[in-house]
Amino acid sequence: MSIKLFFSIVLTAIFIENYVLQQFLGICPFLGVSKKLDSAVGMSAAVIFVMLLATAVTYPIQNFVLNPNGLGYMQTIVFILVIAALVQLVEIVLKRYIPSLHASLGVYLPLITTNCAILGVCIDNVDSYMGTAAFGSTFAQALTYSLGAGLGFMMAMVLFAGVRGRIEDNDAPASFKGMPITLVSAAILSVAFFGFTGVIDNIFG
Repeated sequence: MSIKLFFSIVLTAIFIENYVLQQFLGICPFLGVSKKLDSAVGMSAAVIFVMLLATAVTYPIQNFVLNPNGLGYMQTIVFILVIAALVQLVEIVLKRYIPSLHASLGVYLPLITTNCAILGVCIDNVDSYMGTAAFGSTFAQALTYSLGAGLGFMMAMVLFAGVRGRIEDNDAPASFKGMPITLVSAAILSVAFFGFTGVIDNIFG
């Protein structure tokens, strides 16, 4: 895979097809763990790790086990089981080696299991391989796309953590305090990302 293709896939996943801000997947941790920058970064790192491992496992399972045996209809169940197992692995590692981060993530760490952004990445990569998506995908390209999607998730989390920090320093109207102003801010950030549409195509042709 060429360097140009690598950057094209990564930048597309980060800016053009951002799973949080443009596809609206993974909203639960986006809203729940973005109050503090360190928690947002820690959650994002865990999501990137799980995304890469989940893609590395689910991609061959789908294409070399489920599809050849006519079991493609079990895709969602199998993928969720794989993701759940990987999340448990991450939780065990964090609890053993980084207990402070494990404590700060709290209930949101096990909720990575139900993070639809991870499941969405795995399914999109399989769809690309099957030719039902916009472009064909090899295993290397699938991993690259997963990396980009994870970095896009991290960027959204970090940006929104900064936005929420500014919100807390300002006196919002009483009717907007709490979740309402948070949702309005998330919507404005999402709209801003639509400005990247077409940029990658213009850069990489």
